[in-house]
Amino acid sequence: MPLWDEVCLEVATRHPEVEFSKYHIDALAARFVTAPDSLDVVVASNLFGDILSDLGAALAGSLGIAPSANIDPTRTHPSMFEPVHGSAPDIAGKGIANPFGAIWAGAMMLEHLGCRQEAALVLDALDWASGRPETRTPDLGGGGTTATVAEAIAARIRSSYHS
Repeated sequence: MPLWDEVCLEVATRHPEVEFSKYHIDALAARFVTAPDSLDVVVASNLFGDILSDLGAALAGSLGIAPSANIDPTRTHPSMFEPVHGSAPDIAGKGIANPFGAIWAGAMMLEHLGCRQEAALVLDALDWASGRPETRTPDLGGGGTTATVAEAIAARIRSSYHS
């Protein structure tokens, strides 16, 4: 991946005000586990970024909670927002998929579009839901289903919006 390394170094050189550190993927994966608070932003190729985002989500409790975004900062092309996790065929149709990552990705999209108040309402509802077993799916030790958790979060957003 020499091209990736060259481009990252070129961009870092143009922005000396931004701290830049280069890691081999195995060392960075270890740092995710042993010192996650030492990391702020990680820029990685698609392959390594996919691995690290899954690792980070798993360390936080579940692949189902992490959002992701592929953002075009120039806003020339559309940006994409989605949960980190994949299709999860092992739990398909069981009603236990965690909707947090998809909902959080929606909040990130709202923020990107300039709807900061609405994004904050969504994040507040996720925070609220994460604190209650009935509004968490089994991967987070809860008893909710995908539908009941999503419905509870939507109800919280509606009630917060109208108050």
